[in-house]
Amino acid sequence: ENAILLWLFFLQLVIHLGSQGLETQQLAQGSSHLHRRLRRGWIWKQLFVPEEDPTPRVIGQLKSDSDRGEYSIKYVLSGEGAGDAFEIDEYSGEIRTLKKLDREEKAFYVLQAQAINRRSNEPEEPQSEFIIKVQDINDNVPQFQNEPYVSSIPEMCPTGTTVAQVTATDADDPMFGNNAKLIYSILQGEPYFSVEPKTGIIVTSWPNMDREAREQYLVVVQVKDMLGLSGGYSSSTTVTVSLTDVNDNGPTFQHHLYTFVLPENAPMGTTVGRIMAEDGDIGINAKMTYSLEDDLEESSTFIIQTDPLTQEGVILLVKVNAVNDHVDTRFLALEEFSDRATLKIVVEDVDEPPVFLSPLYEWKVPENAAVGTVVGSVSARDTDTVNSPIRNDATKAFKIDPNNGTITVAKALDRETSNWHNQMSIFTTAARNHLSSSVVVFIKVLDINDNVPRLARDYQPYICEGTQLIQLLSAVDPDDPVEGHHFYFSMVPEKHINPNFTIRDNQGTTSLTLSDSNNISLLEPPKLSH
Repeated sequence: ENAILLWLFFLQLVIHLGSQGLETQQLAQGSSHLHRRLRRGWIWKQLFVPEEDPTPRVIGQLKSDSDRGEYSIKYVLSGEGAGDAFEIDEYSGEIRTLKKLDREEKAFYVLQAQAINRRSNEPEEPQSEFIIKVQDINDNVPQFQNEPYVSSIPEMCPTGTTVAQVTATDADDPMFGNNAKLIYSILQGEPYFSVEPKTGIIVTSWPNMDREAREQYLVVVQVKDMLGLSGGYSSSTTVTVSLTDVNDNGPTFQHHLYTFVLPENAPMGTTVGRIMAEDGDIGINAKMTYSLEDDLEESSTFIIQTDPLTQEGVILLVKVNAVNDHVDTRFLALEEFSDRATLKIVVEDVDEPPVFLSPLYEWKVPENAAVGTVVGSVSARDTDTVNSPIRNDATKAFKIDPNNGTITVAKALDRETSNWHNQMSIFTTAARNHLSSSVVVFIKVLDINDNVPRLARDYQPYICEGTQLIQLLSAVDPDDPVEGHHFYFSMVPEKHINPNFTIRDNQGTTSLTLSDSNNISLLEPPKLSH
């Protein structure tokens, strides 16, 4: 805009000087053109108008050198703002404002003026173009661009690290005075940050800022026009500065000794416990790997793994070592990025059921065994640290000693009633869980000859005259001899025997008799074998 104004002003000056030179040349020649009106120069003051001035005022005057003050010249104004923003006194050529103007809306106006002879109504001077420039005043507040400002820098960065650049603009004229000359300063954020006054570049001014101590800063930057002098305008903006993490912290255990209790019957893969090493860093810089340092190199009883979600060490261990996965070499020092803790694992006794020494027991006992006769003994052991008493739930035929497992006859046995006893020996411990186990004891009752043979049924035979075979007899015996039964039949000696009847022994379980049925009976010989 300023270049255009200067160019137009220079053009007007050239036109003015040229017209004056032409007039002088024409007069000197004394040519026949003397009867024509000669071109004359314009006379006016420099035309400037201050912006935002609400008072109408004369800002300049246009005057032809042919104007002798007789009001014979009429001045006419046209062009930008004519009749709206500016008017001209047709008699004096004075130009005055009609309203206040805003330089930021329009910086200059290009107008045309004419001087007309009132009598002939002919132009006294050729139409001339001129410029009215609106002069700037400081009426605009500088404004920050591209808000909001957010920036991040790594923690522990050196002093002078560039953080961000803030930029403000001022709508006032940068070529006129100091209205648009801007200066930046820090209102909040010192001594950690500073700003370059002319460029608005923010840099760090505090060494070794630690994210673990403070993660975010709010830096308030002010901009003022008029080079910061009094009477100027100002505005401010906030820059949010975050410190990004670097791996400047190693993991540390909160305790030097961790104790865990593991039941002795725990299956493989059981989690013994969890430990946690703390790291002031975050993200990838806080990832850790745990390892065991076993004093017994051959031991592989326990392992430790890192939980990827919680970064805890999930154990099965002896001594643990925690190390960062990603180490920043700038902060690496001996032993600084690892830590150790000792783990003590106590194997706790579990109350387990007693264990029998044999999967089953089988004994034999004669049926005539006396009450209290020892049949056998079952044995069970309790593998727990504290041995607990063993008890038995016995049947009525036998009983068991609760302390030593000895089984004895509890009542008279009868093989013919029950020849086998399946004794379920149930052993329990006296511990808090009352765990139990059981084993089957088979007891076979051995037969003795304790039963008298008898006829298989009540015989009442009838005979016909001349018949020799009267009845075929058989006998039974509840006993069960190994070689089977052998019965012997004979007449009862003390009975009166009719000599007409006899008995024939077939040496088997049956006999042929020729005897009166009322006078015969079946006797067992003294040595009857079963």
